[in-house]
Amino acid sequence: MDTTALQKIADQLIQARRIVVFTGAGMSAESGIATFRDKPDSLWAKFNTREMASPAGWREDKYRVWAWYEGRRGAVLETQPHAGHIAVDQLADTLRSVHGQDVQVDVVTQNVDNLHERAGSSSVIHLHGSLFSPRCAACARPGEFAPGVPDQPLTHLDPPECQHCGGYIRPGVVWFGESMPENEFRMAEDLVDTCDVMLVIGTSGVVFPAAELPINAHQLGKFVAEINPERTEVSGYTAVECRATAAQGLPQLLEMLKSR
Repeated sequence: MDTTALQKIADQLIQARRIVVFTGAGMSAESGIATFRDKPDSLWAKFNTREMASPAGWREDKYRVWAWYEGRRGAVLETQPHAGHIAVDQLADTLRSVHGQDVQVDVVTQNVDNLHERAGSSSVIHLHGSLFSPRCAACARPGEFAPGVPDQPLTHLDPPECQHCGGYIRPGVVWFGESMPENEFRMAEDLVDTCDVMLVIGTSGVVFPAAELPINAHQLGKFVAEINPERTEVSGYTAVECRATAAQGLPQLLEMLKSR
């Protein structure tokens, strides 16, 4: 554990009033959720991305796509937030108790699993959508799931129908070939503009435009720190690089803050 790097991060957090925590797939991986880029048992290796994660795949076989995403949602529900998720939720209260002033912590995530919310975080922006926010493929209004979640992998499952227009409900994630939701990305950019510190956790930094956020924060002169077991494309834009996983580094960072 790089305690020196964590200490430098703690020094900056003590002075901060607005903090952005930017998370990627590595954050979820420690809860047992497979990432797209892990091999050999990655999601990349298990399905054709054109068929399962694109508008064309949906049009070709919406029943297979819905079945796969419902299976994925069921698998996510069997996981739990880890100590890193809990530490993110506790960060604002910990800092308030240390220096007695209000602190705002906002989470911007590329993950679609809602683990931050399940850990207690209330201010969460989803750049790539959520498995738990389905919408109508026709009218784009929020949709509802059918009762229950499949307890076994299925290859065919009828999507629910929209209560408003009768269209099919589709997964609420951003697929390949689709644009990131404009409102969410604009809110994330605003947070970058106003934050004092940005923590970049578990992201590879190769998915754009999400990867622009830590780069922009660096260019704006913000203190940007990375917590990741390996160097990434974001590493060159950070003031501090801590080589640790989220579940290891974040709880230790919290303990450092509590000891102030």
